[in-house]
Amino acid sequence: MAAGVLTDLKIYDDQFYAGVFEGVAQVTDGFNAASSNALRMVTQQILGQYQKQSFWKLPAAPTRRDLTSVAAADIIPMTQGEIIAVNLRRKYGPLAEAVGALKITGSDMREFSFVLGEQYGQQKAKDMLNTGILAVEAAIEGQSALVYDATGQSTTTLTHGHLVSGMAKMGDQSGRIRAWVMHSKPYHNLVGQAVSDKITNVADVTIYSGNVATFGRPTIVIDAPALINTVSGSTTTYNILGLTEGAVDVIESLEQTIASEVVTGGEQILFQVQYEYDFAVKCKGFAWDTSNGGANPTDAALGTTTNWDKAATADKDLSGVRILAQ
Repeated sequence: MAAGVLTDLKIYDDQFYAGVFEGVAQVTDGFNAASSNALRMVTQQILGQYQKQSFWKLPAAPTRRDLTSVAAADIIPMTQGEIIAVNLRRKYGPLAEAVGALKITGSDMREFSFVLGEQYGQQKAKDMLNTGILAVEAAIEGQSALVYDATGQSTTTLTHGHLVSGMAKMGDQSGRIRAWVMHSKPYHNLVGQAVSDKITNVADVTIYSGNVATFGRPTIVIDAPALINTVSGSTTTYNILGLTEGAVDVIESLEQTIASEVVTGGEQILFQVQYEYDFAVKCKGFAWDTSNGGANPTDAALGTTTNWDKAATADKDLSGVRILAQ
């Protein structure tokens, strides 16, 4: 019987990356144009643990000039604020399969490579989207002036009135809200109300592109963990986010690494693969707290509201609003 050689057991680049591309395309619909650029996925090399960006803080408003006086005016010092993004380090695997098992099932390394690439691409993109939502939800939640709690109202589920009340938190800048991000439960509550209210073209896919039921804004419906608040013994509540343009950037900060090897010494020869990738998360108008949140934070730390410090002076310059409903 002919023995296999090492070249029979490698990741095939064309097959693998085709799978990665297909997997990514299937789960990244919430980014970029689909969300009116409220959720953005970009590629930018970021070395170190953080990306820091300074900006000028201007005086709040002009003041009256006294035409009857030539006295010295008070000098207003210029100050700067700082937006800080945090880098996250991720791995997928290691994954291993017995080479003999692949042969017995009639598979080969090209097919195995494609399947691995597709699964990795899906999991990576899903992780980046869910993590971006986790971060921006925590950042907005920490700003009480931008939160509307519908659970104390006569109707506690999501309604069009609650959407309006949430947008009102942005005052005269409510038009900055570009997209809604919500769990499927409040979304279907909203669709049900729209049907009962006889709002047309709602109970079909057109709602995703934005219409009267969502006030012309696209809606990203995703059952992300950060959109669910489950407290033992209490009713489950949901976070609905109204996001401004550039509310959260998910930045692929370093080139991904894909490594494979043949592992011997066991009962069977194994083919093992492991992946590493890095991305940063930046929330509009906020600075990651490098002292309390630290480098390469856990999801628990990333979702802690106090780890996102308000950097912009005005609430209207932040990521958006949060609505709490059942």
